[in-house]
Amino acid sequence: MRANPDRYSRQVLHKAVGEEGQARLTSSSAAIVGCGALGSISASLLARAGVGRLRIIDRDFVEMSNLQRQFLFDEDDVREMKPKAVAAAEKLSRINSEIVIEPVVSDLNPDNAVSLLTGVSLILDGTDNFDTRFLVNDVSVRHDIPWIYAACLGSYGLTMNILPGETACLRCVMESAPPPGSVPTCDTAGILGPVVSIISGLQSTEALKYLSGNREAMSRHLVSIDGWTQVMTRVEVPRSGGRRRCQTCDGLEFTYLSGKGSRSAVICGRNAVQITPEGAGRLSLEDLASRLSSSLAVERSKFLIRFQVDDLQVSVFPDGRAIITGTKDPTVARGVYSRFVGS
Repeated sequence: MRANPDRYSRQVLHKAVGEEGQARLTSSSAAIVGCGALGSISASLLARAGVGRLRIIDRDFVEMSNLQRQFLFDEDDVREMKPKAVAAAEKLSRINSEIVIEPVVSDLNPDNAVSLLTGVSLILDGTDNFDTRFLVNDVSVRHDIPWIYAACLGSYGLTMNILPGETACLRCVMESAPPPGSVPTCDTAGILGPVVSIISGLQSTEALKYLSGNREAMSRHLVSIDGWTQVMTRVEVPRSGGRRRCQTCDGLEFTYLSGKGSRSAVICGRNAVQITPEGAGRLSLEDLASRLSSSLAVERSKFLIRFQVDDLQVSVFPDGRAIITGTKDPTVARGVYSRFVGS
């Protein structure tokens, strides 16, 4: 489809972009890992800017509590139990039909990370946990694909560009994920929607710099903002974090990509645990729903099935994954999964 010359006219007027930069955007691609608060806004901004191909990777479905800050979704998506990647792709296709949008309803893990994150120009972080971020970092450094780290909590957010071989990587900043329970989460500290917009705006601007051919203009700092106090801080992060070596950059030990790193199952911002069975493949939701219907009330959509077990809500996807809402205890969640879905 031929691009409408008016669509990007205001963006082209910005001298740093121009006609040449817009042509670069049109021929570029990005993977967005996580399509919640950060990811949904960044996906929207990149789609509107004309990035030619977007791969949206998300494991979850739309819930009512998402609507406060996840601007691509609406109440119909909640009622239809739509996966976030699918709902986002549908909305963005109506916003810009001239680009290719690829929804991937899957949990990013060591088995699929390389296939899902290679073949794109840039990776954007919209995740909610450090295990996935360290996995993205491993793929980025090993395959020389830049990525943009971002995070929000309460009124605070931060972002940092990671350009392999040039800037610090995530493991230069922190050697390992903080211990469970040692830092606040969305459940305990909450999150303000406008702060998400600020950080997504910064992240997306850096993405547009890179994809339009303005790599030299990208920030080399970790940038943090408190939206409540309007205090902004820029910190220069040395490679290896000032230590003798970085396990990923210098040691080339891709711990998370090799599957040796932990796989956190607790979902940030929700009282829920995700179960991903080893060697997960395709699951017949119709057959599973039929088996469960004799003893449980089962809700169905073409994307997932959902049923209640005591105080727990179980949502099962075609790839065999399940999200058990109502507990943060992986042991409890695995027990429910084994009883009703299978080991």
